[in-house]
Amino acid sequence: MPRPATLTTTLACLTLLALGTGSARAEDGPAANDTLNAVLWTQRSVEFKGNALGAFALARIRLDEALADLTRTAAPAEQTGDFKDLPPAVICDVDETLLDTSLYQAWTVTQGKSFAPDTWTQFVKAKVSRPIPGAVEFATYADQRGVKVFYVTNRTAEEEAATRENMAELGFPMGGNVDTLLTAKEKPDWGSAKGTRRAVVTKDYRVLLLIGDNLGDFSDAYKGDEAARLKVYEDNSPRWGNDWIVIANPTYGSFESAPFNHDYKQPAEAQRAAKLKALDSWQGGQ
Repeated sequence: MPRPATLTTTLACLTLLALGTGSARAEDGPAANDTLNAVLWTQRSVEFKGNALGAFALARIRLDEALADLTRTAAPAEQTGDFKDLPPAVICDVDETLLDTSLYQAWTVTQGKSFAPDTWTQFVKAKVSRPIPGAVEFATYADQRGVKVFYVTNRTAEEEAATRENMAELGFPMGGNVDTLLTAKEKPDWGSAKGTRRAVVTKDYRVLLLIGDNLGDFSDAYKGDEAARLKVYEDNSPRWGNDWIVIANPTYGSFESAPFNHDYKQPAEAQRAAKLKALDSWQGGQ
C-alpha cells in the first residue's frame, strides 16, 4: 500500500487529469450525428405532434369510409378473391407508427452508439416506449367500431411479450382471444418483409387501412434503389392518404439506406458519402 503522502499526490494527479479531459471534451463539443435533428424534432417539436394527430384524424375518416364500402381493401397484393363479407381489420406498424421509441434513438445519439440488436432488445424489454400522439385514440376508435387492430412489427418473437405488455399498459386494444401482434421470426417465413404476415390477416379479415412509417409497411418492394422506390410510390398514388396512411419518421428507415443499397456493412463514412451524393443541391451561393 502506498504511503499517505504518495496516495494524496496520486489522487491529485488523477483529479487534474480528469478535469483536463473534461475541458478538452467541452471544447471539442458533442460528436456529429446524422440523426440529432430528427430525434430532436420527434421528441420536442409541436410540429411532430400536430402531424401525427392530423394523420390519425384522417385515418378515422378513411376507416369510416372503408367500412361503408365493401369493395375496398388496403392490401391488394395479399387480399384476393371475394372478401366483402369478411370482418374488418386495420394493419398497423408499431415502432414510430404507434410507439415512440425516440428514447432509444436519443441514447444512440448522446452515447455515440449505433443501432445494435442486443441494446435494442434491452430497450424493448424495459417497456418504456411511449405512444405516438393520437395512436391510442385511433386504435381504440377502430376497436369500438368493431374493427380488429393488427400490429405487424419487425420486433422479434423474443421481444413480443414485452411489447404486448408495454402496449397494453398504454391502452392499445390487444385483440382478446385473437393473436393480433405478429412479430418477425415468429414463424419461418415471417422475415423483415411483411407481406406474408399481411396475407395471414387477409385470409380472415378485410383490411381497411395500412398505417406505417416506412414503405415496407405498405409494400414488400421497399428495398430497391431510389428509382425503384419512386416507381412503387407512383404506382400506388391513389392509395396514399386514402387507405395507406403514413406517420412521419425522419430518424431511420429504408429511405436512409436506399442511397447505399441497404448495405449496413459499409463503413459509416461510405454510408454518409452515398447519402450526400443522393442530395439535389443548389449550385449557387458563393
